[in-house]
Amino acid sequence: MTSDPLFPPTAARLARRYRVGTGHLLYVEECGPASGQPVLFLHGGPGSGCNAAQRRLFDPQRYRAIFIDQRGAGRSLPLGETAENTTPDLVADCEEIREALGIDSWIVVGGSWGSLLALVYAQLYPESVRGLVLRGIFLGSHEEIAAYAAGLPQLAGDFGENSRSTVALTPLANYARRILAEDGEATRAWLNHERQLLGEPPLDSPPDDRQQAKARVQMHYLTNDCFLQPGQLLAGVAYLRHLPGVIIQGMVDPVCPPSAAQSLRRVWPEALWMPLPSAGHGALSPPIARATIKALDWVAGRTAVN
Repeated sequence: MTSDPLFPPTAARLARRYRVGTGHLLYVEECGPASGQPVLFLHGGPGSGCNAAQRRLFDPQRYRAIFIDQRGAGRSLPLGETAENTTPDLVADCEEIREALGIDSWIVVGGSWGSLLALVYAQLYPESVRGLVLRGIFLGSHEEIAAYAAGLPQLAGDFGENSRSTVALTPLANYARRILAEDGEATRAWLNHERQLLGEPPLDSPPDDRQQAKARVQMHYLTNDCFLQPGQLLAGVAYLRHLPGVIIQGMVDPVCPPSAAQSLRRVWPEALWMPLPSAGHGALSPPIARATIKALDWVAGRTAVN
């Protein structure tokens, strides 16, 4: 077995923008044959957008892979926009795009933030989902968000400008205030916090427009409880447990620790559980990519006759 399980790089077969809501233009691209088994890929973040390397997870001869840059992210416009940008909005967009593309139902693949979005979508529109491949589970809980923000470097100016409050903002709230106000120092520190967790070097230049937009959208979601009720995703598993599903989890993931995946597994024992003992968070790392490709083929085999 080679060390690189990914398929060769491919170009998008189609790319276009769709107008959703009252001011968003979503970038959507398709790869693989139009007659292939349809798959929706949900990127992480929130706010990250899709990239060409992610196409390599999908067999270009077998799957019609659909990639959507979510509202405010990637190549969607307006970049970094947080108005009309909530989890229900993103889920409704998936369903609108599915109908626009003439797809009856599709397999949904999502990791990290994408796993949360995939769960919400499948719980609300189970008839549109053939199966689920979830990686690096994130359920949007206070505990997960607090754990992710732990260790943030303190910024100068913990008190809100023009505020008479004597109570300091929490580190996450302080970052959110400054990032949403286009503070480059806070944006860079936030992005470098994530890069440190992933074992990547810090940014060697100020954040570019897409990186700034990613941080804005992340703060918008993380400080609004990801627009979910506490425990919503675990309670909603009852609506999707009939679907074939796979839970892939790197057991040394520093971004989405295994506790969330284990909680999901407990309420969804029918799902195929694929713990990867030495794997971290990166979707394209060999162990996780190999597991994702294997899991997708397994789900596709279960649903090919549907």
